[in-house]
Amino acid sequence: MDAFYVSVELRRHPELRGRPVIVAGTGPRSVVTTASYEARKFGVGSAMPASQARRLCPQGVFLPPDFSYYRAASAEVMAIIRRNVELVEVVGLDEVYLELTGLPAPKAGMRRIVAEIQEATGLSASVGIGPNKLVAKVASDAEKPAGFVVLSREQACERFASSPCRLIPGIGGKTAERLQSLGITTIAELSAAPVETLRSLFSANTAQHLRALARFEHGGAVTQERKVVSESRERTFDADVHGLAELEAILERLVAELCGALERQDRCGRTVGIKVRLDDFSTHTRARTLAVPVNRAADVGPVALELLRAFAPPRPVRLLGVRVAGLGSRQTGPAQLTLAV
Repeated sequence: MDAFYVSVELRRHPELRGRPVIVAGTGPRSVVTTASYEARKFGVGSAMPASQARRLCPQGVFLPPDFSYYRAASAEVMAIIRRNVELVEVVGLDEVYLELTGLPAPKAGMRRIVAEIQEATGLSASVGIGPNKLVAKVASDAEKPAGFVVLSREQACERFASSPCRLIPGIGGKTAERLQSLGITTIAELSAAPVETLRSLFSANTAQHLRALARFEHGGAVTQERKVVSESRERTFDADVHGLAELEAILERLVAELCGALERQDRCGRTVGIKVRLDDFSTHTRARTLAVPVNRAADVGPVALELLRAFAPPRPVRLLGVRVAGLGSRQTGPAQLTLAV
């Protein structure tokens, strides 16, 4: 979906169409959730501090996020997709993979789905079609908004050869920095890099995996299973928190919010974790895996508190979060955790 949260907001604020609209929290340390394409022209992007977005785009219209509204809009879109395609893998409120193999006219079918979504919801989508999920994902981002890009693996290699390595999902900032230290800045350079060169900084498996990504090779199948294997709640403070007692009270509230959602979803997990970001921007995580899956605050809370007390933040805290991972339903049990580069 194109600029999904903003596009959903524009359904109830049509008077803002054509203006730079930015969905972001209101606190001094809030970040941008998403921005309209008009706002992006000013350099505003997702995960940017809202204060920076205001400096870049002082004429922007800032709206607070309303995730219950976005989830309802997402359900509308997903219902349309599922009526048309049997195998759907949901990876977020605004993104899915579809298995089109065997459909008589997949391109025409996707154009019909996009048109139906537009007509029924007023929302636009971009489509990428390829022989695997990696090609499809990168193609779907290539010509937003309202893009429709069909590429073979070879065409993807050619089209994105000069693009930075970070264009590829799975290659984050730290990995890109390490690659740059080897003189590798583009996808073509990574594709051609000798494994021995990559192994100077990465494990043998990671080196092979990175080269495969750069060649747009991907063997993952589209699956009905939702890939969200953890759920978390976190809070960035307007002012740094110094005392452990105050942090414990905040953590208790976060646990209650998280576990309330897990109980409503009838989902539970065996791994409880915390996330602490200090005032120097260093981020620390701690986790513990339990013998049985849990989702009640009475079970999650004591573990999270013990992890926080054991860490004993040595500096004022900027952000605090709690997480339950390895999620599954009570019927199926916790999901198998998967690792990615």
